[in-house]
Amino acid sequence: MISTNDLRSGVVIDIDGVLYRILEAQHVKPGKGSAFVRVKMRRLSDGASIETTFRAGEKVKQAYLEGKDMQYLYNDGDTYYFMDTYTYDQVGIPAEIVGDAAKFMKEDTTVRIFYYEGQPLSVELPTFVELEVVDTDPGLRGDTAAGGSKPATLETGAVVQVPLFIKIGDVLKIDTRTGEYVERVRSK
Repeated sequence: MISTNDLRSGVVIDIDGVLYRILEAQHVKPGKGSAFVRVKMRRLSDGASIETTFRAGEKVKQAYLEGKDMQYLYNDGDTYYFMDTYTYDQVGIPAEIVGDAAKFMKEDTTVRIFYYEGQPLSVELPTFVELEVVDTDPGLRGDTAAGGSKPATLETGAVVQVPLFIKIGDVLKIDTRTGEYVERVRSK
């Protein structure tokens, strides 16, 4: 059990058998009445974001997750296959558990897979990945970084908004938390 006063970003809690990852915890002490903790959290089973409040000092059950570094190998549509980087064991994880992480995963990407009581729960990508642009409208002469944006399709199939000067073959740095373009790493 953990006190709601100790809730911080990244902590995983178990409420009635459902696991939630804390995204934000704001401790509020109003001038009148008792203190409380306003929490924004994500349900790990389906990714839904929820906001709730707890009384200060209330106890909640903390869930302890086991994280393993795994290398993404391939997918067959319904299942994504990973290899444990220490034991070389291969594991198949259903697409529902991989979720949105699949948009930015290419073969040989090392990800962290979290397990709860032996069952795979979620896949966490590195914060930044480098992906090649495979399709986008051509840029025009004179386009600059401040001039606007256009959609670009990456090698994994994800579509992100990029500056107008980006062209096919460029390698981009993408923030996997937000799915946004960060910078051009290499130009074709």
